[in-house]
Amino acid sequence: SFEMRTIVFTRLVVLAAVAGFFSAGTALSLAAEAKQGPERWESAMVAFEESDKENPPPKGGVLFVGSSSVRMWKTLAEDFPGQQTINRGFGGSEVSDSIHFADRIVLLHKPRLIVMYAGDNDISRGKTTKEVYADFKKFVKLIKKELPKTRIAFIAIKPSLKRWEMSGEMKQANQRIKKRCDGSKMLDYLDIWTPMIGDDGKPRPELFAEDGLHLNEQGYALWTSVIRPFVDKK
Repeated sequence: SFEMRTIVFTRLVVLAAVAGFFSAGTALSLAAEAKQGPERWESAMVAFEESDKENPPPKGGVLFVGSSSVRMWKTLAEDFPGQQTINRGFGGSEVSDSIHFADRIVLLHKPRLIVMYAGDNDISRGKTTKEVYADFKKFVKLIKKELPKTRIAFIAIKPSLKRWEMSGEMKQANQRIKKRCDGSKMLDYLDIWTPMIGDDGKPRPELFAEDGLHLNEQGYALWTSVIRPFVDKK
């Protein structure tokens, strides 16, 4: 099983460290990376909770949740002036991770609007478009049960230089989620895919950091131009 492979890998890492192939610190780092379940985000959850104790976020704000494209949005507050924004992006998380930790990073803040970006890593790690869509529906169901008046907006899975070979699956996932959002008064789909594609039909290089995956300042400016008018209206 996957869990058994993870255990075996962790033991091999420890044995290699003991044998002197690399340091104990490196061994611990590699062992941590071997964890594939939600527990790998525990340190991020604790950091959010510590931050909440020091500066409790307001209720009824706009909460951004999801993967590293949210986590790395350092100008989020200034890009949405007049809005009470809360950034709850973490690592290379998947939709299922936001479901798992919803009570700790979403529900307690009682946001009026949740803006989610996720699905990118899901597909990169082998999940099908059906699985991504099913996870999105689970997230929506969970939020609606606890916060029935909260709107949810899904930022389209972005096209990127690094993962362009997966663009077909990403577009299919986007189409499924868009159709679901179009059929609900409380769900919205934010199309950042279209403006991120250049005249050559491929992702615009000027929008990305050196890794070809994450956004640079120009990329976030484009996202803001699409998302802020929506947020201001809602």
